[in-house]
Amino acid sequence: MPAIETTSAAGGALIKIFGIPVLAGAAATALVFLFMWPRTLREAFVRLACTMATSSIFGPIAVMALHSWWPSLFDSSKAVAAMYGADPALGMLFVAGPVMVLAGLPAWWLIGGLVRWLDKRRDKDLGEIVHDAAEVVKDARGAL
Repeated sequence: MPAIETTSAAGGALIKIFGIPVLAGAAATALVFLFMWPRTLREAFVRLACTMATSSIFGPIAVMALHSWWPSLFDSSKAVAAMYGADPALGMLFVAGPVMVLAGLPAWWLIGGLVRWLDKRRDKDLGEIVHDAAEVVKDARGAL
């Protein structure tokens, strides 16, 4: 049976494929810690997991949309990477990294808001929570 060889290029490709979304999600979470701290360790874990998942799912979609809307930005980032002696493909990360981080931020705030909204209704049953949600929707429609 032939041995499977691992090259640094293959390792780098795996890091780019799997590591960048995870790192972007972690960076998004770190940024939003500045604005809305979790109250419990459980809340922190749930919000972290949701932020990383959202960044991993919607980040690449946002990067593709940005690339189709503004392709010269990506060409410039490749040129900047080459100017500093790095692989031009690394220049894609100059743009893709921040976009993927930004894609994960809404999940942190939405999950945090939902957790705090549900926490205020801890002693209510499901029917009362649904009634409260309907009241919130009705109030929001009235404000428009």
